[in-house]
Amino acid sequence: MWPGVSRSLITIVAALLVGCSMAAALEFSFLLGLATLAAATALDLAKHGGELVDAYGIGTPILGAVVAFITAIIAVKWLVRYLSARPLARFGWYRLAAAAVTTVLIMSNTIG
Repeated sequence: MWPGVSRSLITIVAALLVGCSMAAALEFSFLLGLATLAAATALDLAKHGGELVDAYGIGTPILGAVVAFITAIIAVKWLVRYLSARPLARFGWYRLAAAAVTTVLIMSNTIG
């Protein structure tokens, strides 16, 4: 992988290239992301779950997970609707603009 390359965008583009609709490509990408994040969370909980419970109790992490899950569902549904009606080109232009601004800031020694 190259720095700054979105795994989600790669899976979306790959699904589009094999003939999936935009909605199907987005759902496929988000389901892959869900599986990846769930596995990473399970691994992290297996390693550090005791520390989390010791620091915050059991209720706070569970509430946080539930709120995050509900928020993610809302965000994904909105994004699928949004991108089903609009092209991905907006994200490409955004990334080019962000790269240009970052390059100028680095070259002017403002950052980095």
